[in-house]
Amino acid sequence: MPPRAKADCDLSISPSAAKLRLLKKLRCTLKFEKQAWVDGAQLVAGVDEVGRGSLFGPVVAAAVILNPAYRIRGLRDSKLLPPERREILAERIRRHAIAWAIAAVDAVRIDQINIYQASRVAMRQAVIALRPTADYLLVDAMKLDCDHPQKAIIHGDALSASIAAASILAKVERDRMLCEWDPIFPVYGLASNKGYSTPHHLAALREHGPSPLHRQSFAPVWNAPQEVLAFMLEEKPEDVLEEIADEAAAVG
Repeated sequence: MPPRAKADCDLSISPSAAKLRLLKKLRCTLKFEKQAWVDGAQLVAGVDEVGRGSLFGPVVAAAVILNPAYRIRGLRDSKLLPPERREILAERIRRHAIAWAIAAVDAVRIDQINIYQASRVAMRQAVIALRPTADYLLVDAMKLDCDHPQKAIIHGDALSASIAAASILAKVERDRMLCEWDPIFPVYGLASNKGYSTPHHLAALREHGPSPLHRQSFAPVWNAPQEVLAFMLEEKPEDVLEEIADEAAAVG
């Protein structure tokens, strides 16, 4: 391909595709963890969240303190891993990490405080839940509202093994939640799209309106007709509403 044609082709790709291409080129290492250890930290936690761009359900965060004596091979940004590989790595992380914790902030809270602040809250909650407590944080592109010394790393989940581990745990947990909600809200295809704005999901929102667990402050949701699951409430409304309430409580 001539140079000009190649340049034109590169300019035509979407921002998300360009970001994915960049992430694939980055190397996930223990560089940042090693520097923190040299500086005196002993329990270095990687912190990340998933689900910021989803239209449905919670944002989920994880914090992980890797064991320096046990190397988990293959850690990288969860977006770059197939589901089967994420599951395998998540099990290894849970088994071999010094500590790990997961936290979630539900859609109602996201609508109240916005998705950026909700992400910070979920990440802070995951950090607070760690036992033993971390003495230094590596955070994916954010500054958390806590007293821990910390370093925000742009594309941290593609550069730091600890942040990548947190990304994997958070992604596996959130995917599990969405698969459990799929049969309760079947029209949206949650098991396959995980709540993101796929054509099928957007079409379902236009036809049926949002569910109680959709993020009402997100434009594709509040632009949809507000006929909230009427089709699900025709036969046994008490049972369906009880299931919805139980699921919402579980997220919170």
